[in-house]
Amino acid sequence: MTASHNELQAHRPAQPLEILREAVRRGSVFLLLGGVIVVFSVAQPAFMTLANLMSILQSVSVVAIIGAGVTVTLAIGGFDLSVGAVAASSVMAASYLMIVLGLGALETTALVLAFGALVGFANAFLIVKLKVPDLLATLATMFLLAGLQLIPTAGRSISVGLILPDGSKASGKIDPLFLMIGRSSFLETVPLPVLLMLIVAALLFILTERTRFGRLLFATGGNEMATRLAGADTSRIKTIAYVVSGALAALGGIIVAARVGRGDVSSGGSLLMDSVAAALIGFAVLGLRRPNVVGTIVGAVFVGVLLNGMTMLNAPYYTQDFIKGAVLVGALALTYGVARNRA
Repeated sequence: MTASHNELQAHRPAQPLEILREAVRRGSVFLLLGGVIVVFSVAQPAFMTLANLMSILQSVSVVAIIGAGVTVTLAIGGFDLSVGAVAASSVMAASYLMIVLGLGALETTALVLAFGALVGFANAFLIVKLKVPDLLATLATMFLLAGLQLIPTAGRSISVGLILPDGSKASGKIDPLFLMIGRSSFLETVPLPVLLMLIVAALLFILTERTRFGRLLFATGGNEMATRLAGADTSRIKTIAYVVSGALAALGGIIVAARVGRGDVSSGGSLLMDSVAAALIGFAVLGLRRPNVVGTIVGAVFVGVLLNGMTMLNAPYYTQDFIKGAVLVGALALTYGVARNRA
């Protein structure tokens, strides 16, 4: 195919079929989301109530926040497998700080966020300085945290009246101010975790899509050598990405701890897979075929809508993972398949 032929193709007016195909490619996830909402609304009228919609958003807020952090690491060509363990450790750490050490909500929140950022920095040190592949580094961190979070309590969940390994009894309690993070609502309608999700999404959207730093993030992921030769400090960019991912995972853990009011050793079981699924579904949103924060949020909501609707229709709980996988495969296949046919 010659250059002149390509130029003619580029300047040829788009045909209606091509326009429709492009619209389907860019809006495939939204079309599917609209379709399932209509189906669930018809099958179960209670689905389209404001209370249920807020319940869906609240249930996906933690996954969306953690997934947004994963998206930032995907943008630099990395991958953070430790986010689920960071979130689970943050649940345990927040509960331990208040129930065992007697700290208040503000100190606990600050320390847990710092803990998440520190884990992200440690991941960056392994990846950037020691040149450990990102998957191996964050996988090692995941195993380390999975064991570390159990040591202070000898594997017990943390709740009021916890008996410590030395036989003494913890005298602290969960600060009521801390519980408001997971249980309060704005204007008695919008849950605070949903507001936090929207704030995180807005800040990260501006950071990744509207700033020079955001362009450098994607440039690093696209061609790190060229970005470095162009004068960018790719080591610093990658470090910031992993610190952001760790801090957001910790924020997700804080919300979980505030919602359940205790440190449950199994609270972070599915957070890694759910957040990764949301981030990958985000590739298909608007046909961008790259990590993007808005897509991640939409992906999390998509999965939440499906699971909520299936639950209201009394679908077996053990089908949930299959549904998540089917959504992920379907969204990506539709986007990439249509795009390939277009090319």
